[in-house]
Amino acid sequence: MAKVTLGRTGIVTDRNGFGALPIQRADMDTAVKILRKAYEGGFTFFDTARAYSDSEEKLGRAFEGMRDKIFIATKTFASTPEVFWDNLHTSLSLLKTDYIDIYQFHNPDICYKPGDGTGMYECMLKAREQGKIRFIGITNHRLNVAHEAVDSGLYDTLQFPLSYLASDKDIELVEKCGKANVGFIAMKALSGGLITDSAAAYAFMTQFDNVLPIWGIQRENELDEFLRYFDDPPSLTDELKAVIEKDRQELTGEFCRACGYCMPCPAGIQINNSARMSQLIRRSPSANWLTPEAQEMMRRIEDCTECYQCASKCPYGLDTPNLLKRNYEDYQNILAGKVKV
Repeated sequence: MAKVTLGRTGIVTDRNGFGALPIQRADMDTAVKILRKAYEGGFTFFDTARAYSDSEEKLGRAFEGMRDKIFIATKTFASTPEVFWDNLHTSLSLLKTDYIDIYQFHNPDICYKPGDGTGMYECMLKAREQGKIRFIGITNHRLNVAHEAVDSGLYDTLQFPLSYLASDKDIELVEKCGKANVGFIAMKALSGGLITDSAAAYAFMTQFDNVLPIWGIQRENELDEFLRYFDDPPSLTDELKAVIEKDRQELTGEFCRACGYCMPCPAGIQINNSARMSQLIRRSPSANWLTPEAQEMMRRIEDCTECYQCASKCPYGLDTPNLLKRNYEDYQNILAGKVKV
């Protein structure tokens, strides 16, 4: 199994990282079972966030008493020092630890720096001095903020979306992190569920020796898929290159990455699924997306007022109301039998 070194942190871990956002949807006993099985199978890096409801608590219960055997990264949405310290102390308590390996600003719209008037980076420095965190990281979906963070020299790690649907600009960011000795943590490696071939997704990542992908895992069968790669890691064969090329032709362009930063919608539309229904219904069992519940979810698009709040918050600059409209039209045609999937 190939190892990855996360830049100047010196953290060395296997190429499989555990993304603990989906684990919040499992009950406590199931989540603890999955997390422990992941560790026993070879996972040592676990990424969570204060915003992921009870994800931190589940990690704390799973790994209490074995802190020195794993690496934990978590995040804070805080934009004020008061909330920063409240978040940090809550995370430490729930994770049942007295330190966090990588503490990350969670998708801020600016790059926090010393002396910028917010006091946020100073909080990170003080937390590190107190031994409550080891390294300072930042997560983002905005290229300009990500580049600023790397250029600043202030951040030990950057967490950013990366998959084989990535643009050339995304790859340039990966290379820039390598040169700056900044650890690159790849989120959305399966592009929010649009990528269905995990072997191809994994093989793509093997091109970058400075990238640690974190795979969002909710169910035991999903975990089993990645556990196999510890003993038999996929390589970038011609067959998998063909899979990647086919998917890139079908998906590259204007599509919703399901990051969720457009939410909540004032009209109650579930944007992060509705705006990418055309891809989802063609790339997973279509019956899952034709249930009465799914039809009602899509019907909510009729309530869109085109307020454009979603578009203003989209880090990818998508015209979300028009994207919703096109997906709804396609969905209606599928329901009417005018389009086959």
